[in-house]
Amino acid sequence: MTLQQLKYIIEIVNCGSINTAAQKLFISQPSLSSAVKSLEQELGIEIFIRNNRGVSLSSDGQDFLSYARQIIEQTSLLEKRYLNKKTARRLLAVSTQHYAFSVNAFVNLIQDYAQDEYEFILRETKTHEIIDDVKNMRSEIGVIYLSAFNEQVMTKILHDNELIFCELFTTKPYVFISSTHPLALQKNISFADLEPYPCLSFEQGTHNSFYFSEEIHSTISHQKNIQVSDRATLFNLVIGLNGYTISTGVLSEDLNGSNIISLPLDSSEMITVGYIYNKHTQLSRLAQNYIQKLKHYINARVIE
Repeated sequence: MTLQQLKYIIEIVNCGSINTAAQKLFISQPSLSSAVKSLEQELGIEIFIRNNRGVSLSSDGQDFLSYARQIIEQTSLLEKRYLNKKTARRLLAVSTQHYAFSVNAFVNLIQDYAQDEYEFILRETKTHEIIDDVKNMRSEIGVIYLSAFNEQVMTKILHDNELIFCELFTTKPYVFISSTHPLALQKNISFADLEPYPCLSFEQGTHNSFYFSEEIHSTISHQKNIQVSDRATLFNLVIGLNGYTISTGVLSEDLNGSNIISLPLDSSEMITVGYIYNKHTQLSRLAQNYIQKLKHYINARVIE
């Protein structure tokens, strides 16, 4: 077993395809396949399950990947300290619902680790895709929320996909509106107050179940509904149409400016935001640092 073989395995997992990984590694696909097969024979395990759509990690492969990532990270630290070489490329992939604090923590992480060469991936995406990304290890960390409404179903889905949920914080729901919105001066907002205005939410594609919704109270009907796919568009519509969305109350002026404000929603429901990870992996040092930055950012800004 060689360090090069470990790097090959990690690159295949990152790409989700032996052929794509071979192109990024500048080697032939047969050579890469042969290196993987040789490692599997040496270890007596099957790392990848091969099918017509590509490859996926086996149960043994999931365990192997967690150790391989640690070895490559430690090797990088040794090279930096004793060989005076440029730090090797670092990689962390995170999938998240559309939360500004996820982005802020990611920015802080990259600022700490920024070198001449690195690679980080941040996906703001649909709830089902977050679960799928973490299940298949395209991302180490996923950020989602649970509530009394979706907790039973979501907990089963996470369990079936062998994912662990860890709480970051719990809060009552808040309404994001424009600072010039007619309701902006109220101390709290009811659903009756919101009825004349467009309700904005993130579309969930083919998995458009109420349980996958990013907004609490997703079963309540509204006269005016607009679904979007990204956070910038949503906030532009909040400002341009006097629309609103329901979220955690944690805002970022750095990313969203001062044109968006957060007001308490008159509701007895609670939102529990947390991160998920694959139970077959040991989180990398970068993933652990990202979680700490999430907690630090949230603790400094969460609304009581």
